[in-house]
Amino acid sequence: MPPAVPTDVLDQLRRFDTPTVCNVLELLDHRPRTAGYMDGRVRACFPALPPMVGFARTATFRAAAPPRSGDVYAGLVKQVEQLAEVPGPKVVVFQDLDDPPVAATFGEVMCSTYRAFGCVGLVTSGAGRDLDQVEALGFPCFTGGTIPSHGYSQIVELGGPVRVGGVWVNPGELLHGDRNGVTTIPPEVAAAVAEGCPGYVAAEAVVLDCLKAGAVTAAGFAAARAECHARLRELAGRLKSLVG
Repeated sequence: MPPAVPTDVLDQLRRFDTPTVCNVLELLDHRPRTAGYMDGRVRACFPALPPMVGFARTATFRAAAPPRSGDVYAGLVKQVEQLAEVPGPKVVVFQDLDDPPVAATFGEVMCSTYRAFGCVGLVTSGAGRDLDQVEALGFPCFTGGTIPSHGYSQIVELGGPVRVGGVWVNPGELLHGDRNGVTTIPPEVAAAVAEGCPGYVAAEAVVLDCLKAGAVTAAGFAAARAECHARLRELAGRLKSLVG
């Protein structure tokens, strides 16, 4: 099991956008700069919603052919039973096994169900539908597109690793997502990332304030960048000392 992440750390992470989280992860040098975040195939359905922060509950999905037994939406009851056993906040993460996707992974009923059982968002490599109704729920969703039908929806497997947006996601993995995309956060560095976000924003503000001041000079810009970089170096050293 991944290490627990305190509630106050999750609350702090929700205050910042996903690019800032990615920037701080880069400072930590905990993983390659090109790893851990989903690519452009997975996009926010509702860009105006605030950041989503929660722990992945994974599943695979298909809808191209009728199930061998049972009804469509096979597996949903079992999935809900498992969600009810796990504390939140939870993010449902689906890998669509159909290539290309032929039907929507989610709609209003599924998202209402997940929300009732402590989920704070959904990510899928497939598609979604009922977007007006789901947006009204305030339930963040990230998809590869939109398809109006649910086809022969089946939840195939629960709780295994899934690949979404070029990233392998394991059950319990901490996710952060907003209109810019979705990234994983290794739980062992989550507290350091949360602590580093305000300092990163403050360092960038040195350059931004310089540019907004008017009548900026090349020398002034260079000085602001130098100060920003110095602050980031100091911040990186402090954060790395926290994670060992």
